[in-house]
Amino acid sequence: MPHISIKMIEGRDEAAKQKIAEALVKTATEVMGVGEDALSVAIEDVPRADWIGQVFLPEIRGNKEHLYKKPGYKDV
Repeated sequence: MPHISIKMIEGRDEAAKQKIAEALVKTATEVMGVGEDALSVAIEDVPRADWIGQVFLPEIRGNKEHLYKKPGYKDV
């Protein structure tokens, strides 16, 4: 079933991560018409120094055709 994977620059606390996971599950169940038990959410902290190489280049710039919301970064 649906799995939502989030990568973010490290530094947010567990309460913030739980809140975003809950909000995504709420929205996804409403939009996709599935129960909460069908969803999973993973959150991965990425060191700021690794963001470009681990996330931006391969998953954002290198995967534009799958982005449904592009960031406002220059050079995307």
